[in-house]
Amino acid sequence: MKIGRHAKIIDLIGRYDIETQEELAEYLKREGFQVTQATVSRDIRELKLTKLPSHDGKQRYALMQPQSTEAGERYLRVLKEGFVSMEMAQNILVVKTVSGMAMAVAAAIDAMHWSEVAGCIAGDDTIMCANRSSEDTLAVMEKIRRIVDSAS
Repeated sequence: MKIGRHAKIIDLIGRYDIETQEELAEYLKREGFQVTQATVSRDIRELKLTKLPSHDGKQRYALMQPQSTEAGERYLRVLKEGFVSMEMAQNILVVKTVSGMAMAVAAAIDAMHWSEVAGCIAGDDTIMCANRSSEDTLAVMEKIRRIVDSAS
């Protein structure tokens, strides 16, 4: 379940200042993923993680900004793989995901930089996507529908 592990890595490096592969492996193990250092190393390469300075002067892993179409495709794949359903509540879009994928799917939505979206909050399997208006919610729903329904 590489896609789930990759989604969890994106989630973890977004929440914690993780400096080493060993630290990342330990966080993954706490989350129920049985990984080796070689697997973590491969995942870091595949996700094209980089190291940035953290607030305490140390280094931390970070996701490179999606400048290439490959990174954009990765976000689209996470959205497709994790999406289950969505429901409109005026300017709020509630998105249901596969268990454990909400943070990764929310990160994918945020990475799209859609002007209609003010921001997303994610739990384990539910995202609250705050949009600027009810009309914007409908537009975001249509964008997500097109992505999820598109051929792989």
